Amino acid sequence: MTWRARNHPSYWAFALHRVSGLLLAAFLPFHFWALSTAITGAARLDAFLDWTRQPLVISAETGLVILLAAHLTGGLRLLALEFLAWPNWQKSAVGLSAGISLAVGLLFLLNAL
Repeated sequence: MTWRARNHPSYWAFALHRVSGLLLAAFLPFHFWALSTAITGAARLDAFLDWTRQPLVISAETGLVILLAAHLTGGLRLLALEFLAWPNWQKSAVGLSAGISLAVGLLFLLNAL
């Protein structure tokens, strides 16, 4: 693969979709662990929820929401390219996916603050 192909917006959309999927998969065990605190008792769940109100955790949650939105919009872009006849809109779809992902993350951050 040449450098020119790697500098194309579609390549970066592919890379972001792949990396976001891998990072979300790596997050799943922590998500299940957090859910398990609800089973162990109300006090432990309340302590965990108090811990999640720290600024570092809120910023990590914002990053997670951006990853989720990026993976979702990237997947929708791929479905649109697969099933619709829009080959000329590919760059616009990449930009739209990125914009929607960032907007969702910023909305989450505004709600978390």
